[in-house]
Amino acid sequence: MSIRHGLLALLERGPRYGSQLRTEFESRTGSTWPLNVGQVYTTLSRLERDGLVVQDGEDDQGHALYSISDAGRTELRSWFETPVDRNSPPRDELAIKLAMAVGAPGVDIRAVIQAQRHHTVKAMQDYTRLKAQSLAQAPANRDEVAWLLVVEQLIFQAEAEARWLDHCEARLVRLAEAAATEPERSPSQATAPRPAGRTRARR
Repeated sequence: MSIRHGLLALLERGPRYGSQLRTEFESRTGSTWPLNVGQVYTTLSRLERDGLVVQDGEDDQGHALYSISDAGRTELRSWFETPVDRNSPPRDELAIKLAMAVGAPGVDIRAVIQAQRHHTVKAMQDYTRLKAQSLAQAPANRDEVAWLLVVEQLIFQAEAEARWLDHCEARLVRLAEAAATEPERSPSQATAPRPAGRTRARR
C-alpha cells in the first residue's frame, strides 16, 4: 500500500494538514488500513524532502498546511498510469504458514486449513454485510463510492482465498491417498542387491 501516493492524491484536492489527511484517508478506505498522525507527518516530511509537497502556511486554528507541488502532480499521474507490479508480490503469511506446515512434525495441516477457512468465510460474510449496508444507503459522494470499491476488493480477495484453501485441502487428500496405495517395501527390497561378480575359489 502506498501511503505517500494516497496522501498526494488527497493533497491534489487542496491544502491539508496532517490529522485532516489521516481522517480523509481513513474515510476514503473505510479505515481498512488505519493510519496514525505520526505516520502521516513522517510521510509528509519525506514528501517535502523529495520536493513533492511544500508547506503552505497555516489555517485559522494554526495547523501547518501542505500542498502538492508540480513534481508531486507528475509523480501522482505516473502512479495512476503505472500498473501495480506483481513480479515481486508481498510476502503472504498464510501461504508461508501452509508451506511450512507441510510435513512439519506434530502439525495437522488439514486442521490449520479448516481453521483458516472458517475465519476467511466469516470475514467474507462481514464484508458482504458492510457492502449491503453501503448499497442500502445509496452512496452519494466519492468517499462512499471509494469505500465501496475497497470493500468489494476485500470480498473478492476472501473468495479467492477460500477457493485456494479448498484446492490445498484437495491436493493434500490426493497426496495422502497416493501414499496409502503405495506398496510397502520389504526389508530385502530396501537393501540394494550387490553387483554380481566372479567368486574366487579357495585354495
